Amino acid sequence: MMGSKVQVFLLVISIQILLVAAQSSEDFAVLKSLKDVWDNTPPNWEGPDPCGNSWVGIRCNNSRVTAITLASIGLTGKLSGDLSSLSELQTLDLSYNKGMTGPLPASIGSLKKLTNLILVGCSFSGQIPSTIGSLQQLLILSLNSNSFSGSIPPEIGYLSSLYWLDLADNKLSGRIPVSDGTTPGLDMLVNTKHFHFGKNQLSGTIPPKLFSPNMSLIHVYTCKEFAQPYSKNKQLFENNNLNGSIPLTLGLVQSLEVLRLDRNLLTGPVPSNLNNLVHVNELILSNNQLSGSFPNLTGMNVLNYVDMSNNTFDESEIPSWFSTLQPLTTLKMESTRLKGQVPVSLFSLPLLQTVVLRNNQLNGTLDVGSSYSDQLQLIDFQNNLIVAYTERAGFKNKLILAGNPICQETVETKTYCAIQQSNPTQYSTPEKNCVPSSCSINQTSSPNCVCAYPYTGDLYFRAPSFSNLGNSSIYTSLEDSLMHSFQSHQLPVDTVSLSNPTKNADDYLVLRLEAFPSGEDRFNRTGIPAVGFVLSNQTFKPPHTFGPFYFIADSYGYFAESAGHRKSSNTGIIIGAAAGGSVLLLLALLVGIYSFRQKRRAEIADKQNNPFAAWDPRKDSGDVPQLKGARSFSFEELKKCTNNFSDANVIGSGGYGKVYKGVLHSGQLVAVKRAQRGSMQGGLEFKSEIEMLSRVHHKNVVSLVGFCFEHDDQMLVYEYIPNGTLKESLSGKSGVQLDWTRRLRIALGAARGLQYLHELANPPIIHRDIKSNNILLDERLTAKVADFGLSKLMGDPEKGHVTTQVKGTMGYMDPEYYMTQQLTNKSDIYSFGVVMLELVTARQPIEKGKYIVREVKQYMDKTKLLYNLQEILDPSILVTPLKGLEKFVDLALSCVEDAGAERPPIGDVVKEIENIMQIAGLNPNADSASASSSYEAVKGYNHPYSNESLFVYSGAFPPSNIDPQ
Repeated sequence: MMGSKVQVFLLVISIQILLVAAQSSEDFAVLKSLKDVWDNTPPNWEGPDPCGNSWVGIRCNNSRVTAITLASIGLTGKLSGDLSSLSELQTLDLSYNKGMTGPLPASIGSLKKLTNLILVGCSFSGQIPSTIGSLQQLLILSLNSNSFSGSIPPEIGYLSSLYWLDLADNKLSGRIPVSDGTTPGLDMLVNTKHFHFGKNQLSGTIPPKLFSPNMSLIHVYTCKEFAQPYSKNKQLFENNNLNGSIPLTLGLVQSLEVLRLDRNLLTGPVPSNLNNLVHVNELILSNNQLSGSFPNLTGMNVLNYVDMSNNTFDESEIPSWFSTLQPLTTLKMESTRLKGQVPVSLFSLPLLQTVVLRNNQLNGTLDVGSSYSDQLQLIDFQNNLIVAYTERAGFKNKLILAGNPICQETVETKTYCAIQQSNPTQYSTPEKNCVPSSCSINQTSSPNCVCAYPYTGDLYFRAPSFSNLGNSSIYTSLEDSLMHSFQSHQLPVDTVSLSNPTKNADDYLVLRLEAFPSGEDRFNRTGIPAVGFVLSNQTFKPPHTFGPFYFIADSYGYFAESAGHRKSSNTGIIIGAAAGGSVLLLLALLVGIYSFRQKRRAEIADKQNNPFAAWDPRKDSGDVPQLKGARSFSFEELKKCTNNFSDANVIGSGGYGKVYKGVLHSGQLVAVKRAQRGSMQGGLEFKSEIEMLSRVHHKNVVSLVGFCFEHDDQMLVYEYIPNGTLKESLSGKSGVQLDWTRRLRIALGAARGLQYLHELANPPIIHRDIKSNNILLDERLTAKVADFGLSKLMGDPEKGHVTTQVKGTMGYMDPEYYMTQQLTNKSDIYSFGVVMLELVTARQPIEKGKYIVREVKQYMDKTKLLYNLQEILDPSILVTPLKGLEKFVDLALSCVEDAGAERPPIGDVVKEIENIMQIAGLNPNADSASASSSYEAVKGYNHPYSNESLFVYSGAFPPSNIDPQ
């Protein structure tokens, strides 16, 4: 009986060991694949056990990888979709590696246990994937200082636990998303304390729904990273293109502590209830177009820093509340139409450091009084109407009155009448009772006078509560705070040095930071990522006066390598061997299984990281595809997701092959385009399309999820577009009813996609096959440009064209390109003009021998209603007023001019369609489906990709078969 229990026990233990080995080997395979696609990974990333061998930057729990922290080590490469297999990963910090490029893979949403996603100061680009909304445990989302573009994913609103949201300093555009009952939005983030969206290209109005009284402080963070949480909300939207008025609901967020809306296009009055925000320390509304009465901030008794400069408020005397803000350090009201006498009481505020009221209409005599603040450093009243100045004994601080009448009438030269240049603030952490050492090249003498190679970078404080940059005591408190944070995390930092405090163009305080190693003259590869993580993860909390910050580090190139890190310990093996003969035998068996699995996974990882190892340039249509980031799928993955390429999953077919509907492991619906084996046309299109689509990421361009190149198979994996092609909707096949409103939105969406290809893609792309078959409609009828099989990269911009074999589709082809074989972006404009005419007529470009361009020109009479086109217009749009139709037809005909030089560039086309939509009473930035009544698909219509869809190969036609006119 006892023997059977031991056997059962050993069996259970062996199963557990096998499961752990299988999971940890999968983690190893992922890290191996990352090592293969990244350069400059740590040298000790060797051996089959990242956890047991203590790979630098890898933290584990029970042999599973839980954290990857690799800040500032000079990594280069892309973020592979394989990362999604690290199912236990909680922290990912790759900050300050400028060589990290490409988009974030959509599969990142599979990391369900992720709490910290920190990619500060890299070079990532493309759209932020909506799948981030699946990371329900996320606390820190820091993607600032990259090159992300596109709109903010509304799915971020699902991150109910989020504490810190930083998307600043990117190229994000579009509106701030809020929920509407069916889609999420940022208004759902009622527990998020930091909203940082500055230095982007966000547009539209600030949604009133974004703010609510539910945004209140909730202390729910107990982990060490949040031991000292900020107590209030920070809302920073500076330096965007936001317009409209400041919503009244902003006054409801009484937990707000910092508010920056400067450098936007905001108009209208400041909300009258803004003074309900009694906890706000920093208020910056400068450089907008705000108007109306000068705001009354009475009651905001903790304000330190106020800047409302460069707005057009009504003329006003200096408000009395100026003199009641006892904590005020900085008052900036340049070009705000203030007038009258400056009250003496203003200068007696005890903490006042800076007063800038230039370019107003202040008059009378300026008197700072006898009880002016001993911290006062600058009074700048340039270009006002001040006629006299009462000089006070002892006041020697900086005063500027240039451009006032007093300086025109004063006989003797006064320093305050000159425009004085600001001298850089000279501060550097002083030595600690020692003499600085004379150091070798690249070394620096620390405050302890020890030569070393410091870890360096810049600290950016977005809303400091002071403006006197020469106050050395305030930097001493910051140095002490930094050292306390490093020491509390037991990091190898001996001392820190701060220097060169400046205010940059964004009104951020910038400080140079040097952190010096302890015990040696340089950091090792473990120390640098740990120090970087403290600064990137917001673990360090600066003194309150500095406000929220971010850090941009320099790469560190002076690592101290230790041979001991490359050696693995055999202690576990020795202990295991001593456990007994039966266990040894079991472990030997497990090791054999483990080694086999490891070898197999390593082979798979190698194959995934070089998916084109078997590419034959002679057989497979040219050189190996050059990708800018696309996931490589295995044949087995796609076989499984399409139910063994079942005929029931076929959603389209054509000369290229078949298209299958599939469901990935993550639940994402995809369309898998599988080429016919041995097809040379397929090889050409495969190479072209994978290269083009891996470069582009835009709301109005179909997304390439990935590809497969193995088993003599060529497959492309796209996002699944449920409503098929525009052609199918115009023909009635899909059952989607397109009224005039929807057609305008589809035209705008397709034009914006084309604009992205022509003007924003690098290098620019000429699509070469724009047609209604190649414009897809998603679930909200958003238009997406598709099929890049014939596309060409625009080469020399000075040349302006690419000489190439004529290819395209009859009826859409540019006659100038056909005649000269010179392809330009104006060739796409011609094709798009034909699509515009399709939108209004629902006729094919060539139908019964009649060409749509010629037909429209023949019927058109500009002196009559709707240009006399009623006979050829689609009857289904005649049931509603066709506002803007005439301008739409004019634009379409300008696009199909015979000479490319006479056609408008795509940017002008987009602007004109936006104007037409406004004429029709439509918002150009609203979603498509929400703008019209609901639609129903035709019963039984399940295949959005017909045999004439985007997956049909469009090859070259012999000249005798082409009749573009």
